[in-house]
Amino acid sequence: MTEGASEPLAVWCAGEEWCPITTTATLIGKKWHPVIVHRLLDNGPSGFNELKENVDGISSKVLSESLEDLQEHGLVERDVVNEQPFRVSYSLTERGASLEPVITEMAAWGKEHLRPAESEA
Repeated sequence: MTEGASEPLAVWCAGEEWCPITTTATLIGKKWHPVIVHRLLDNGPSGFNELKENVDGISSKVLSESLEDLQEHGLVERDVVNEQPFRVSYSLTERGASLEPVITEMAAWGKEHLRPAESEA
């Protein structure tokens, strides 16, 4: 497990009841973060290229930066699977997997309240 992954994350504001909400939103509200977590929830541990394929539209640079950020916050774990050829696998930590109800509710809310992309004119 990523070092510090069992330690609580620091909030960026103090003393206000909305701080946990805004801090969580800041962490998972980055454009690709919830999609990456969703794909890892659905598909389990994945290699970099597999994740890039499953997160349609993300560049390699942005995926790499997003994975580093998710690792830094103890949500994703990076394991070296093979040295020659070099291959890594990304998986959710226990903390990352605990986002499942949040991601599921985000998807349900979106399905209920957002217009499907194909109906855009």
